[in-house]
Amino acid sequence: MAKFGIGQSIRRVEDPRLLTGGGRYTDDTKLSAPAARLHVLRSPHAHADIRSIDTTAAKKAPGVLLVFTGEDVKQAGFGDVPCLVPLDNRDGTPRGDTPRPMLAQGRVRHVGDPVALVVAETLEQAKDAAELIEVDYAPRPHVVGTYEAAQPGAPLVHDHIKNNIVFDWEMGDRATTDAAFAKADRVVKLQLVNNRLVVNSMEPRGAICEYDPKDDRSTLWVSCQGVSMIRPVVADMILKIGSPKLRVRTGDVGGGFGMKIFVHPEYPMAVWASRTLKRTVKWIPDRQEAFQSDIQGRDHVSIAEMALDKEARFIGCRITTYAALGAYLNHFSVFIPTMAGTSMLVGLYQTPAIYVNVKGVMTNTVPTDAYRGAGRPEAAYLLERFVDHIARETGHTPDEIRARNFVKPAQIPWKTALGDTYDSGDFEGVMRKGMEQADWKGFAARRAQSESRGKWRGIGMATYVEKCGGGPPETAVAKFNEDDTLTLYLGNQTNGQGHETAIRQVASARLGVDAERINIVQGDSDVVPDGFTGGSRMVSVAGAATMGVADKIIAKGKHVAASVLEASAADIDYDDGTFKIVGTDRTMSLFDVARAARNPKHVPAGEKPGLDDDFTRTPGADTFPNGCHVCELEIDPDTGTLEIVNYSVVDDFGTALNPLLLQGQVHGGVGQGVGQALTEKTVYDPETGQLLSASFLDYALPRADIVPPVKFDLHNSLCTTNPLGVKGAGEAGAIGAPPAVINAIVSAIHPHTGVTHIDMPVTAASLWQVIETHRTKKAA
Repeated sequence: MAKFGIGQSIRRVEDPRLLTGGGRYTDDTKLSAPAARLHVLRSPHAHADIRSIDTTAAKKAPGVLLVFTGEDVKQAGFGDVPCLVPLDNRDGTPRGDTPRPMLAQGRVRHVGDPVALVVAETLEQAKDAAELIEVDYAPRPHVVGTYEAAQPGAPLVHDHIKNNIVFDWEMGDRATTDAAFAKADRVVKLQLVNNRLVVNSMEPRGAICEYDPKDDRSTLWVSCQGVSMIRPVVADMILKIGSPKLRVRTGDVGGGFGMKIFVHPEYPMAVWASRTLKRTVKWIPDRQEAFQSDIQGRDHVSIAEMALDKEARFIGCRITTYAALGAYLNHFSVFIPTMAGTSMLVGLYQTPAIYVNVKGVMTNTVPTDAYRGAGRPEAAYLLERFVDHIARETGHTPDEIRARNFVKPAQIPWKTALGDTYDSGDFEGVMRKGMEQADWKGFAARRAQSESRGKWRGIGMATYVEKCGGGPPETAVAKFNEDDTLTLYLGNQTNGQGHETAIRQVASARLGVDAERINIVQGDSDVVPDGFTGGSRMVSVAGAATMGVADKIIAKGKHVAASVLEASAADIDYDDGTFKIVGTDRTMSLFDVARAARNPKHVPAGEKPGLDDDFTRTPGADTFPNGCHVCELEIDPDTGTLEIVNYSVVDDFGTALNPLLLQGQVHGGVGQGVGQALTEKTVYDPETGQLLSASFLDYALPRADIVPPVKFDLHNSLCTTNPLGVKGAGEAGAIGAPPAVINAIVSAIHPHTGVTHIDMPVTAASLWQVIETHRTKKAA
């Protein structure tokens, strides 16, 4: 394996192992003893009081080892699954709270709410015993609609949360915005729905807990996005055993997308059961259980208003969003629709006055939280769908309305009306390059060809900006090994992005050593520093930490080499893995210097022997990747089916650490965004509260025949807020795709139907219904 450089398109070094069956996911964990199996009895009701639970028969069933209910949780004095983010309402009061014990106490609030846990020798025995548990439910009125739940008179999910609004939050200057509307030449309004999504990671969640009686310590194996997020919540906040009593480990992770950041109730259940039985306990859900219990994403209803002057320039924007949070607040759930994404409602535009009001709404559904993009896709979809609508309403082309409102390169750094500062970018240049790549000028001819075949063709664009790469610090710990290799310990957790390749690439480029001599360790709370994966921050934060520790190694190594070579440290140069006295042929390799550094006499006074070191990168500012997606598609108006015939992306990611990895991340994100736009629909029955789309028979993930090939290019402007010059990239594809696809659909159907908006997901059935309804009206 060669030395890697920044900017090289390197294939992922982890892929051969994963593609040949060498991956080790949670269910593959090798255990020292057979595991007892944990099964969770879940509520069949959307909302009900629990009158009584009788577990007598279940406890006597064959193979059963224990049965716990909410009463046992209460007696043990355990804490609730917490919401970790404070938030103030518009009036200055704190947000409400929604206590969530790991097993329901007195009331269930969504289908799938955990009611009891059963541990038996086998999974079949545990499931059979769960069927013997007699629960006397008294059904209560329920509400599953996002907007409907916030209306006066709706059934209350929690009695103390008035109108189900757990917070009423604002951002921006209301008075200035109202003044802009008062002087506007025109106001355009649009209501949009951002549909709820089920994450459906390829590898489901899972938890395995081993118990060591020698030190009364537990080891929890869990599929997650960072062990340091899991351990304190499980050990300190819920079970109250203290973090030293719990080791959390993670192997390979088959997709996370935000959902696996969080502690779900089954994790402390597994630890509790294991410590009670003093043996290994394993919980692995089936897919239907995942549909009913995994944190879900999105689910907003928004009303957007834009004030324009006579030249169609944006002078004020007002947005009200109803954000469904499900039955309980989760760790970051109040952050996602507020501070995470709201400031991105400015987009790439100069809009001088913006006011946003977000109402957090409780519903009798699975809780929501971060899903790929975490608030930024919701903002980009709202704004870019709205901007296209404004263009149509004012008689401008999609590019024209954007170009006249974009922030110009000469205006950067640009402080937005919602407080962010864009440090770099050429927003119109990115758009024009995207249009050129998509052959926007040739669209009219292609549309005419489609019309001659009875098909309707549309083209849509979306420009986006994403705020990412900030958040908490990340630390890189470097240790030299006896076999002349270097091990880097990081707190974040790969779940398919290629961390091993990216971190090796940074370290190899900085230290000048072969990548095969660099090992990466993640996923063990006993040895890795704090950190987590999320927010497109791996390279900009953990990568910068890796570069920082490499620089510290080089700086200290110069003093060690100078001591060994009997020279001045000022005369020592470092290049390509070698320390050298300038102007001579006297050299020492990095690993020779690392060995010499173990002798205290070669180490500067006051410093520890060895070259092992660490570096913590604390983000001083966010990064703002941006781009332009162009989708072209063709619709069969007689069936509602459509085909994406061309999809182009031009992105600004600053320094491109590995363009091949970038392209893979963008293509995967586009796949998820296309899925949200066209196929994925989470349906709760308003009459029963049942999740009707609770399996892959009813919930349509994007298929290969729907996800298009992607023409990908870069138009980069160097980021100034981190030493690598990079901008986050992991979520960008999922941000730009939904509005581009919907804009293309409206472009196709509007000339024939007059329809100016259609909500996601646009399935063949829903599109056919819209076409038939409005085509008939237009004909009449």
